[in-house]
Amino acid sequence: MTAGRGDRAAPPAPAPEGHWEVRFADAASAKGWENLSQQARENTYRAWVTMRTNPRASTETPRHHRLKDSLAHGTYRGQTCEQWQIEVTGGGRIWYLLDTARETCWITFAGTGHPRATDRR
Repeated sequence: MTAGRGDRAAPPAPAPEGHWEVRFADAASAKGWENLSQQARENTYRAWVTMRTNPRASTETPRHHRLKDSLAHGTYRGQTCEQWQIEVTGGGRIWYLLDTARETCWITFAGTGHPRATDRR
């Protein structure tokens, strides 16, 4: 779909040297991103900048860390990747796969509520 009047301008591709692409793995994560952006615009923007510039934090924090156990990895397009989380709000999260071969963060979950997959832990 071509952008038109009033649409948001996406950053040009390819990413500047040292920056990662940030893409949605599916339509549900894109919709969740929009909801999260409406609820916490500034924090969602900061998360996007983090994924672009420092997706694999050298020092993990409670708000930005690699997921553990069965959630530590995910597969996208046949490639197994590390899965990371950024806590955007108290309940809002972004999960992404770190695709080092393509230098791309694939957003697998974005939402205003805490992901249910972690409730089983």
